[in-house]
Amino acid sequence: MGPREPARQVVFIRKTNDGNVQRLVRERYLRSDLPCGSPQCRVCPPAPGHKLHSQPNIGVSTQFPQAHYTVPTLEVVMNQMAFLEHPDVKNILIMSTVAEEVERLNFPIFERLKALHTNPSKHVFCFANEYHKECFVERIAKETKEERDQRAVCVAAKWHGDHLSQQHAAKSSTPVAVVLASSPKELSLAASVGAPAVLIYDYVVSLKASEPLVDLLAKPPSTDEEKDSIFYYPPHLKLSVIQSGLKSGTYYQGKFHASRENYLEAQVSVEGRDQFVLIQGHAHLNRAVNDDIVAIEIFPEDKWSAPSNLVIEEAADTEVPEGEEEDEVEEDKSAKKLQDEMEKKLRQEVAKKDRQPTGRVVGIIKRNWRTYCGVLRPKISKTSTRYVFVPADRRIPLVRVETQQGEALQGQRIVVALDQWPRSSKIPIGHYVKKLGGVGEKAAENEVLLLEHDIQHDRFSDAVLACLPVMPWVLTDEEVRRRADLRHLDICSVDPPGCTDIDDALHYRPLPNGNFEIGVHIADVTHFVRPSTAMDREAASRATTVYLVDQRIDMLPNLLSSNLCSLRGGEDRLAFSCIWEMTSDARIVAVQFMKSAIRSRAALTYAEAQMRIDDKNLQDPVTLGLRGLNRLAKIMRTRRKDNGALFLASPEVRFNIDSETHDPIDVQTKELKETNFMVEEFMLLANISVAEKIYKEFPEYAMLRRHPAPPLSNYEPIVKAAESKHLALQATSGKALSDSLERAYLPGQPYFNTMLRILTTRCMMQAVYFCSGSLESFQEFQHYGLATPIYTHFTSPIRRYADVIVHRFLAAAIHQDATYPQLLDKGVMNKLCQNINYRHRMAQYAGRASVALHTQLFFRNRLVDEEAYVLFIRKNAVQVLVPKYGMEGTVMLTDKSGNVQFRYNAEGPSVTIGNVTLRTFDRVIVQISVDQSSLQHHRLVTKLVEPMIPGFSVPPSDQPAPEGVPANKIQKTREV
Repeated sequence: MGPREPARQVVFIRKTNDGNVQRLVRERYLRSDLPCGSPQCRVCPPAPGHKLHSQPNIGVSTQFPQAHYTVPTLEVVMNQMAFLEHPDVKNILIMSTVAEEVERLNFPIFERLKALHTNPSKHVFCFANEYHKECFVERIAKETKEERDQRAVCVAAKWHGDHLSQQHAAKSSTPVAVVLASSPKELSLAASVGAPAVLIYDYVVSLKASEPLVDLLAKPPSTDEEKDSIFYYPPHLKLSVIQSGLKSGTYYQGKFHASRENYLEAQVSVEGRDQFVLIQGHAHLNRAVNDDIVAIEIFPEDKWSAPSNLVIEEAADTEVPEGEEEDEVEEDKSAKKLQDEMEKKLRQEVAKKDRQPTGRVVGIIKRNWRTYCGVLRPKISKTSTRYVFVPADRRIPLVRVETQQGEALQGQRIVVALDQWPRSSKIPIGHYVKKLGGVGEKAAENEVLLLEHDIQHDRFSDAVLACLPVMPWVLTDEEVRRRADLRHLDICSVDPPGCTDIDDALHYRPLPNGNFEIGVHIADVTHFVRPSTAMDREAASRATTVYLVDQRIDMLPNLLSSNLCSLRGGEDRLAFSCIWEMTSDARIVAVQFMKSAIRSRAALTYAEAQMRIDDKNLQDPVTLGLRGLNRLAKIMRTRRKDNGALFLASPEVRFNIDSETHDPIDVQTKELKETNFMVEEFMLLANISVAEKIYKEFPEYAMLRRHPAPPLSNYEPIVKAAESKHLALQATSGKALSDSLERAYLPGQPYFNTMLRILTTRCMMQAVYFCSGSLESFQEFQHYGLATPIYTHFTSPIRRYADVIVHRFLAAAIHQDATYPQLLDKGVMNKLCQNINYRHRMAQYAGRASVALHTQLFFRNRLVDEEAYVLFIRKNAVQVLVPKYGMEGTVMLTDKSGNVQFRYNAEGPSVTIGNVTLRTFDRVIVQISVDQSSLQHHRLVTKLVEPMIPGFSVPPSDQPAPEGVPANKIQKTREV
């Protein structure tokens, strides 16, 4: 430790919730031996890790041609991160004043700041100015905390330059620290303390970079009075007014969920209210963006409305004439017509039973904007720098951007960040961040998929890799002595083909008393991933492995996930075992848990295991074990069904990928075998047994998983759909629903029951992880879908961080490992659960998006007619499911000429086109193709072939259009 100055009292003043003023006093020790980070320094101790360059930024700026470091202020870091992240921008000096405040204000930006700091090519150094004797500044009278922090950055920048200058006679080669200011006020403050400074915009314009970096700058806020506009949104209320309204119950706080199908509708989830609050129309949406935290006013009940059930998108293909503001462009005529129709009908009386709470957004409490992927819309004018950006996420509005690279970015996937949304602009304003690649290029489309779902896919850092064991790794006798040695058992694993991250294995053996010993053996990941290490922190952040069609993004490095932790056949491995004694009718007599050493006899696929079970000539121990497991699993599954467990369905497909081009060449529906259900039953049993054990030992801290029962209103669509087929679906309980699904079959329609189960899946609530001490009642722990009172995840620690935590709880419960402070901290556990739930949800969405992307790639040069079933009837569209490809498509019922005539009936619901009526579950034939006519948007298109409706249906793909039948002009679905 170096010399420390006496502690200084740092005083903070803050207002409490009751309006009183609270005085906080903190002690801060100041030091004089903290490193400045510059290699030119002869006085300071060496800086740890990555540091600044000795001759930084020479000649990169016409305004500062000499050597210099850049010192961004808080506002610059918060708003201009895209610029700071650009590869050409290097030698950045971050003050601890700024870093600490960024961490407090915006954690995602703080994570990006940390990534900059750990990137050796960027030469970024964080200087601890708040703890440095010469740089710490006291807050003076009438100075706000923000003003004091700005002054602290400028004082530290001035000291840094002087500190280096005093050590070298050649002043011209000595780097100076230049403050990058966001406003004239910050510029003036820097000048008052003698620190070199420049406005961020002026500095960027002066740079000699590989591309125009000014495009990366976020636009400064503009006042509504600065623009002469015929359109204005209602003003947002001030935060003080909102807070007062929240207390009085005038306003409500909630999360804004934009509709994917209708850009003029959204719903707000308000804590404590069972129903979402419906928001409709431009003015009432009032510039809220998906995931924003908003303040809303709920209308009186007589003004409540119902969802429009329309599919409406913002016009994405209209070119913008020269001189016309992009945020005031005339929308697509068909969409405009539908919008007007919707707004008119919504003002008419809505049936009381269909109404739901309706309101309007009165203010934004917290913007949750991120960067968005998409394309630039083409323009007629080649001289203008204004463009409209079309996001890939249909819940995000069109965005106006200015860029000097517009022509070069046509046909490219790009990333844009939002800056502001003035009252006078129909769409928000943003700025260009980076280019990903060409539209339709698989690499670019994959990158879009990962970024849009916030999937962490960077390579593992050196700090994480340093936690890996030294190879070659062998299981030592000493380690075996600490465990149960189960290498003599006939253990095997059963997984999908191509699986290399094998988490689980099973064994079965008869006991002398006539019962059976059943074992589930799970990879002991916690042996290699210890708490609070860099690897543990990285796994906690990623939270889950992400499975895409053509790649796997691991939670843990490959050495662990596919090798040392994977329970590969014929190799010694460390495991955590759950072993039951069972009767012949699958009743549990006893259960025990232990850390173990195992050696799997075989790593089988589901198909291989099924063939062993079915081949009566095979009598080896592994095959006999599989038959015994399969027999018990069938009994257990029947018992779960009798208890009310739900067996639902989802369309799943498998793509055959070309080994050279990596493009999909065939699609097959996944076929489930008995062995799939066999493994599932024992994994469920292990999870339930472990949940009971860790909750008993740690009732306040255990990480569990619950699945809330959905409200009855969620089932209304499928109950109506079943009634249209003269079937009664009971949803008053899980048991009643399970029983009625078992009875719901139609003669001659084998796929009907599967369709009903798919739709039922969509009525469910999301299953979530939670800390057991965070809920008041044990009844809230229930897992509705599995019909079990308690549940957790224990069986997949290679790919789920929740299982890692559960392993640590279980190891402590059986006294084979110790607890640690974070494990027994409800606050830490709750935050961990929130991140795991978010990452798990994003991984699911990313997996589905990957299937959708590969479906589009598969159909890119194909025109296919295929059997489909009606999933949903909308007022202007029919949504269908194509089982063979596991895909959904939308057949629009409107065309731009308005010639198609149809009648929508909300009861049922049904739609009549000509003399044909379509209802949910109806079988149809659709034609699937990809429209590549627009360079900007490759779209998956679904058209109706059968039933044949003159003037609407298209001929089969192998037949020309009949003479006299007009060319089909159905509005196409938005790109996948």
